[in-house]
Amino acid sequence: MYIDTHAHLTFPEFELDLPAVIERAKAARLEAIINIALDDEAVKKSLKLSTDYPGYIFTGAGLHPHEASEWNDSTYEKFSALAKEHKLVAIGETGLDYHYKLSPPDQQKKVFRYFLQIAQELDLPAVIHSREAARDTINIIREENKGKLKGVLHCFAGDMELGRAALEMGLYISFTGNITYPKAIEIRNAAKEIPLERIMIETDCPFLAPQQFRGQRNEPSFVVKVAAKIAELKGLSGETVAIATAENARRLFFPREARR
Repeated sequence: MYIDTHAHLTFPEFELDLPAVIERAKAARLEAIINIALDDEAVKKSLKLSTDYPGYIFTGAGLHPHEASEWNDSTYEKFSALAKEHKLVAIGETGLDYHYKLSPPDQQKKVFRYFLQIAQELDLPAVIHSREAARDTINIIREENKGKLKGVLHCFAGDMELGRAALEMGLYISFTGNITYPKAIEIRNAAKEIPLERIMIETDCPFLAPQQFRGQRNEPSFVVKVAAKIAELKGLSGETVAIATAENARRLFFPREARR
């Protein structure tokens, strides 16, 4: 019923109890988890999870903006090969993060452009990260969109200049547990404004646990709290939000199944 569209299950925080985490997700009525892998080792582990949990855990692969300096000539070939073997459902995450600038902004922009090109060439959705970089994110998406770009702004932070531009370009917008934080007024206002048919939900676990679990490790089952907050903001039932956001996720990540 729910789909967590952005998790990091290969992170060390899940090494000791991942099977139990997945069982809790199933008990919470999650029908699928998109696991985002951010380096070679994580990709291998995530693809193994996809094999161990067929039809339940799916893999997206990219390079976080913080690691943009690690881009090299083999990266394009690597991602092309993975996608052509039908092992990926998304390219990313990719994008811009100017909060810490752990990689130079110019290098982040270069890598972001490459990944948007790869996503379009391979007809896969892009999972886009943008933090304190709205204007550059908008400009690059517009410049690189060759009419085939599809994707989602993940962990949306509430900047509606970016949000409206993304909606105009046909992208989805995904909310995570920070929508429940007391000071997250902009994020909640954005959730009210953005049409339900363009919204997805995610945990970004192990980070950003909902307020009820803040300070703890986040996990996929907690995505139910994100759906509940969106339902509250929009005056809808939790089931309505769960069904709609899951259908949106199927439409983006599993288009063949969504057409059935």
